[in-house]
Amino acid sequence: MAGGFLDLIQKAAPDGQYPGDQYGGAAGADGSGAPTGTAQNFMFATGIECSNPTIQGGRVRRDLLAECGHYDHWQQDLALVQDLGLKYLRYHLPLHRTFVGPGRYDWEFADAAMNEIRRLGLTPILDLMHFGVPDWLGNFQNPELPLHFEAYAEAVARRYPWVRFYTPINEIYVTARNSAKDGLWNEELKTDQGFVTAMKHLCAASILACQGITRVRSDAIIVQSESAEYLHDASPTPRPDLALMNRLRLLSLDLLYGVCPDAEVMLYLLDNGLTREEYQWFMAGEPAGHQIMGSDYYGKNEHIVHPDGSRTQAEDVLGWREITRTYHERYRKPIFHTETNHFDPDVAPTWLWKQWVNVLTARKDDMPVLGFTWYSLTDQIDWDIQLAEQRGTVNRCGLYDLSRQPRPVAGAYRDLLSRYGQIPAVPHGEMFEMTREPARLRVEI
Repeated sequence: MAGGFLDLIQKAAPDGQYPGDQYGGAAGADGSGAPTGTAQNFMFATGIECSNPTIQGGRVRRDLLAECGHYDHWQQDLALVQDLGLKYLRYHLPLHRTFVGPGRYDWEFADAAMNEIRRLGLTPILDLMHFGVPDWLGNFQNPELPLHFEAYAEAVARRYPWVRFYTPINEIYVTARNSAKDGLWNEELKTDQGFVTAMKHLCAASILACQGITRVRSDAIIVQSESAEYLHDASPTPRPDLALMNRLRLLSLDLLYGVCPDAEVMLYLLDNGLTREEYQWFMAGEPAGHQIMGSDYYGKNEHIVHPDGSRTQAEDVLGWREITRTYHERYRKPIFHTETNHFDPDVAPTWLWKQWVNVLTARKDDMPVLGFTWYSLTDQIDWDIQLAEQRGTVNRCGLYDLSRQPRPVAGAYRDLLSRYGQIPAVPHGEMFEMTREPARLRVEI
């Protein structure tokens, strides 16, 4: 594995030409990948919790599909999504079990699940990497990761050509930070150089995955799900390290979308291993496919950092709308609220409606929000400690508990869907629908 990731990429494509928007294109009515008759409707979704990083020096794999029972109850889980009246599902094909070696794949579970998703008429937003890689790839310090992941993404697209929506890599910033700066997962590093290395390999892998997908599906819609975060400095003397962290939260999307980081971040990158050639490669343009900016928000995404360094969760000091506004102003992309939940099941229905009002208010302010997701379908395990240890703590944040019984938030989501399920994805988007229905009054939102 001598040399950097860019050396390997250039060897694979000696002319240096990685096609971009030429793989984009207007979505046709046939094979759109969206449910019939709802392509112009707002996209309400849930997701199956699927995180799979390694811990304890790589000796233990946290596979939340197993720990939350999806491998045993996948048919029931998919039926619950349909029963709720949802059409869109963030879904992960377990990378560590499916991608078993270079050019080698085990499609057994993926085929069964994908066939059922298609039979039920659900639209998957395929999540190809969710916090972990197969053992044979090591971790995010491996410069070969982008090329191998490109091959995997293309193989998935060829296996399931009816799929249009993809999230190549979930929360790149969180993946790189927890793996290489905070030392919780995978390589378990606590260094700035490790963080920058993981970040550039992950961003390159996502960009190349878009290439692989769009070779098969030219009208692919790419939902780049990223964590919407902010640190509030409560010290009377501003702290430069916190200011830098608030800038670094933008780094993954900067590199993905070819937006120049500010001077302080640029110096940080150059000091910690990003070469000028690599920087120029990232700045060459946007990835292939129709790009949607996914914005994940939980109360813990905002923290107040006190003068002594301690932190207090600061949910809703800014909130999803205001944090996401800063991202939208920077990247000017359509927006998908791709994750939210609350660990207190009694508070969760209120949290759902608060997030939904954030979406409605953002849309009134001309932010193009196209979708909303309660994540996840079922309760989760050990996310109160970021999966860093196997304690088996049940996080009661699902629409259903782990016995597949509904929590109060499931009823609240049904109510929300009954009231808002037919709103357009964009204001007046109905004018673009091909329909034989007569003109009708559309209530403004």
